Amino acid sequence: MSAEEIRESSEAYPMKGGDGPNSYAKHSTYQREAAESIKELVTKEIAEKLDIDLLLPSNALHIADLGCSVGPNTFSAVENILEAVQLKCQSQGLTNPQIPDFQVFFNDHTANDFNLLFKSLPQNRQYYAMGVPGSFYGRLFPSASIHLFHSSYAIQWLSGVPKEVVDKNCPAWNKGRIHCLNSTDEVARAYGAQSAEDMERFLHARAKELVHGGLMVLIIPAGHPHGTPLSHTVAYLTIHLLEASLLDMVRKGIVSAEKVDSFNLPLYSMSPQELEAVVEQNGCFSMETLKTLPRVLSDDTVLSAKQFASHWRAAFEGLIKQQFGEEILDELFDLYHKKLEEELSIVKPRKTTSFLVVLKRKEN
Repeated sequence: MSAEEIRESSEAYPMKGGDGPNSYAKHSTYQREAAESIKELVTKEIAEKLDIDLLLPSNALHIADLGCSVGPNTFSAVENILEAVQLKCQSQGLTNPQIPDFQVFFNDHTANDFNLLFKSLPQNRQYYAMGVPGSFYGRLFPSASIHLFHSSYAIQWLSGVPKEVVDKNCPAWNKGRIHCLNSTDEVARAYGAQSAEDMERFLHARAKELVHGGLMVLIIPAGHPHGTPLSHTVAYLTIHLLEASLLDMVRKGIVSAEKVDSFNLPLYSMSPQELEAVVEQNGCFSMETLKTLPRVLSDDTVLSAKQFASHWRAAFEGLIKQQFGEEILDELFDLYHKKLEEELSIVKPRKTTSFLVVLKRKEN
């Protein structure tokens, strides 16, 4: 096995570490609420789809959370999965001595704040914990060693910005914009192609690591809901107003236009149809479940604006700091917060959609 097959190179976009006022640990309530809102659904999916015969030959059930960040959301997700597996075992007549131990692998980029993650581990946890640094777009585990993969709100992060969008000589050059939303068709195609390529790498790696019959449970933010104007979606609001804030700083002479022209967010929310196409092309998984999970932002405009600004600072601060320097961060996100307050007071509610995907590793 080549080193390239074990671990593909990928750019790192860790969330803001530590437990300070701008940290991801303090500002990831949306993801936590979304995961909690489908706890019963995930439990039902595991109860129906997980093959207990996979567990009996093993001394331990191996679970991996991909894109775990720093907590606490990953711990809630793992607890939900463990409860579901235990219920499944009990429903099959297994007693506690027959239920295998649980080994949980927490994965994220090497730059992730694993120190905080391990300091925050629940004291009363019923599993053994290990950290696995590296990009999930490459191999992370030995062949056929994982029984269940989980990932929540992580796969929308691309392995890198599409090369075409930063090439001045390419039709997809994304001058003056920071994403494919509300950009040209060429830019949108470049992002879509990058997402499809990344997802194929993701599935290729997981197909080797997952035992035959093992499950993969994914929560993925989707593109804008069918029939909803793009300008009324959370994704558009998030990126359009951050872009507008950066352009305000260009007009003030705080950052250069060239810096903005070469800055693009490595994010892409694929549609369920795009995911289905990649899964079919890969051929190693059966699509057991694909369910849309609509959500609506709170009507509390001021609170939502504050939460939103803090949430996206925790997510984007590292990228922005790398491109523009640390000194612009406070002013930029102050502008962003003000724009959010104004926009949310004009049009609400803003719609956002995610979907739950359950894939099973085929026997062949």
